[in-house]
Amino acid sequence: MKHRYLKNVATLSLTAEKCVGCGRCTEVCPHGVFEISEKKAVIADKDLCMECGACAKNCPVDAVSVEAGVGCAYAFIMGWLTGSEPNCACSGDNECC
Repeated sequence: MKHRYLKNVATLSLTAEKCVGCGRCTEVCPHGVFEISEKKAVIADKDLCMECGACAKNCPVDAVSVEAGVGCAYAFIMGWLTGSEPNCACSGDNECC
Protein backbone atom coordinates (compact mmCIF):
# COMPACT_ATOMS: atom_id res chain seq x y z
CA MET A 1 0.00 0.00 0.00
CA LYS A 2 1.37 3.39 -0.96
CA HIS A 3 1.17 6.20 1.56
CA ARG A 4 -0.47 9.43 0.51
CA TYR A 5 0.53 12.53 2.37
CA LEU A 6 -1.85 15.47 2.22
CA LYS A 7 -4.15 15.92 -0.73
CA ASN A 8 -3.28 18.62 -3.26
CA VAL A 9 -0.35 20.21 -1.40
CA ALA A 10 2.77 18.87 -3.12
CA THR A 11 4.80 21.50 -4.96
CA LEU A 12 5.59 19.02 -7.74
CA SER A 13 5.08 20.11 -11.35
CA LEU A 14 6.00 18.69 -14.74
CA THR A 15 6.39 20.65 -17.98
CA ALA A 16 5.40 18.07 -20.60
CA GLU A 17 6.77 20.14 -23.47
CA LYS A 18 10.30 19.86 -22.02
CA CYS A 19 10.11 16.14 -21.25
CA VAL A 20 12.22 13.90 -23.51
CA GLY A 21 10.86 10.64 -22.05
CA CYS A 22 14.17 9.41 -20.61
CA GLY A 23 12.40 7.84 -17.62
CA ARG A 24 14.86 9.04 -14.97
CA CYS A 25 12.01 10.39 -12.84
CA THR A 26 10.38 6.97 -12.79
CA GLU A 27 13.68 5.36 -11.78
CA VAL A 28 14.53 7.69 -8.89
CA CYS A 29 11.10 8.42 -7.40
CA PRO A 30 10.77 6.36 -4.21
CA HIS A 31 6.95 6.40 -4.33
CA GLY A 32 6.10 5.81 -7.98
CA VAL A 33 4.67 9.27 -8.61
CA PHE A 34 5.62 9.17 -12.31
CA GLU A 35 4.98 6.84 -15.20
CA ILE A 36 5.82 6.98 -18.89
CA SER A 37 2.91 7.32 -21.28
CA GLU A 38 3.25 7.91 -25.01
CA LYS A 39 7.02 8.39 -24.63
CA LYS A 40 6.65 11.17 -22.05
CA ALA A 41 6.62 11.28 -18.27
CA VAL A 42 3.30 11.96 -16.59
CA ILE A 43 2.44 12.46 -12.95
CA ALA A 44 0.47 9.34 -12.07
CA ASP A 45 -0.41 10.37 -8.52
CA LYS A 46 0.79 13.73 -7.20
CA ASP A 47 -0.48 12.96 -3.69
CA LEU A 48 2.20 10.25 -3.34
CA CYS A 49 4.93 12.90 -3.66
CA MET A 50 6.94 13.48 -0.50
CA GLU A 51 8.87 16.39 -2.06
CA CYS A 52 12.27 14.69 -1.76
CA GLY A 53 13.49 16.35 -4.97
CA ALA A 54 15.11 13.29 -6.55
CA CYS A 55 13.05 13.66 -9.73
CA ALA A 56 13.98 17.29 -10.29
CA LYS A 57 17.66 16.75 -9.53
CA ASN A 58 17.85 13.89 -12.01
CA CYS A 59 15.83 15.36 -14.88
CA PRO A 60 18.33 16.21 -17.64
CA VAL A 61 16.07 18.83 -19.24
CA ASP A 62 14.59 20.47 -16.11
CA ALA A 63 11.08 19.34 -16.97
CA VAL A 64 10.34 18.52 -13.33
CA SER A 65 10.28 20.98 -10.47
CA VAL A 66 9.56 20.55 -6.79
CA GLU A 67 10.48 22.58 -3.74
CA ALA A 68 12.35 19.82 -1.96
CA GLY A 69 12.17 19.89 1.81
CA VAL A 70 9.20 22.23 2.08
CA GLY A 71 5.51 21.74 2.52
CA CYS A 72 3.38 19.41 4.55
CA ALA A 73 5.00 16.21 3.33
CA TYR A 74 8.28 17.36 4.85
CA ALA A 75 6.47 18.23 8.07
CA PHE A 76 4.97 14.74 8.28
CA ILE A 77 8.33 13.07 7.67
CA MET A 78 10.03 15.20 10.31
CA GLY A 79 7.18 14.45 12.70
CA TRP A 80 7.67 10.72 12.20
CA LEU A 81 11.43 11.00 12.60
CA THR A 82 11.30 13.12 15.75
CA GLY A 83 8.17 11.60 17.28
CA SER A 84 6.51 15.00 17.36
CA GLU A 85 3.23 16.27 15.94
CA PRO A 86 3.60 17.21 12.25
CA ASN A 87 3.60 20.97 11.76
CA CYS A 88 3.83 22.59 8.35
CA ALA A 89 3.53 26.11 9.78
CA CYS A 90 0.07 26.63 8.38
CA SER A 91 -1.12 30.16 8.87
CA GLY A 92 -4.35 29.11 10.52
CA ASP A 93 -6.55 30.25 7.65
CA ASN A 94 -7.17 26.69 6.45
CA GLU A 95 -4.60 27.06 3.69
CA CYS A 96 -1.81 24.65 4.35
CA CYS A 97 1.61 25.13 2.82
